[in-house]
Amino acid sequence: MNKENYQPIENYGMIGNMRSAALVGTDSSIDWFCFPHFDSPSIFAKILDRNIGGYFSIQPVTDYKTKQFYWPDTNVLITRFLTSDGIVEVSDFMPVGSQLTGEKDYRIIRKVKGVLGRVKMKMECFPAFNYGRDSHEVNISEHGAAFISKDLTMGLSSSLPLNKEGAMASVEFSLEQDGSAVFVFHKISGGEICHVKSDVYEIEESLHDTILFWRNWISRSKYKGRWREMVHRSALILKLLTFEPTGAIVAAITCSLPEEIGGERNWDLPKKPPHLWPGLETASVNAVPKNLSRSCMVLMEDTN
Repeated sequence: MNKENYQPIENYGMIGNMRSAALVGTDSSIDWFCFPHFDSPSIFAKILDRNIGGYFSIQPVTDYKTKQFYWPDTNVLITRFLTSDGIVEVSDFMPVGSQLTGEKDYRIIRKVKGVLGRVKMKMECFPAFNYGRDSHEVNISEHGAAFISKDLTMGLSSSLPLNKEGAMASVEFSLEQDGSAVFVFHKISGGEICHVKSDVYEIEESLHDTILFWRNWISRSKYKGRWREMVHRSALILKLLTFEPTGAIVAAITCSLPEEIGGERNWDLPKKPPHLWPGLETASVNAVPKNLSRSCMVLMEDTN
């Protein structure tokens, strides 16, 4: 394994819905995602194997620089690409709260928006079911792609026509200022085609509801001390690491990450049940300075 082919772990941002979570690199590639829950088998695992692990990327086709940040007081992640031709932003989020009624609502939504100039982009979605062990078929339809494995079928709804490239769905497109494209990765019934249209206005409404959920939640904080922004960001990440149905804090969303590529030590936690450890809540909160722990405990309570 060549470490030059892998991003440092600090280059990843996280999105989630308190059922599962995804890691998004500064190159806007989703390199880790398990479905439907934190302890389910992976669908994207390029962070472990760049060849067969699976990924979901949206990038300019030319050289670029990137900047990644969260929408203030939310867990909506923004990746901004700066190229010689212009600027494009990718907004990544997973719907939360009242938007979730079942597994088909556990979605990754990716909105791509032109900010300046005209930029040529390419989207590639290559799922690798069950840690890359299960093969799948790809069916392209009017509204997107269906990825059909023996135990799970996932759909990629798209506002643009998609192409089939082997086991992958892809599309090249150009965005001008204020232009947009939308991609939604979600569960569909076995044998179905992807027939759900990605409506930009519905996505905007879901984005609005997601932003409102996180801002309402963090507004409960009574912390007024130093480094308030960093304290709130830490609380938001801890909330993402909460399995909402039980309130347990996830010990790790990844698995099998070595301390050093090519080394013998692996300090990561095992990716098998139970990796939702009841004692972790205490350890997590006790790691926070005592003058902040009360605020963290209040914030970690269920708000639904």
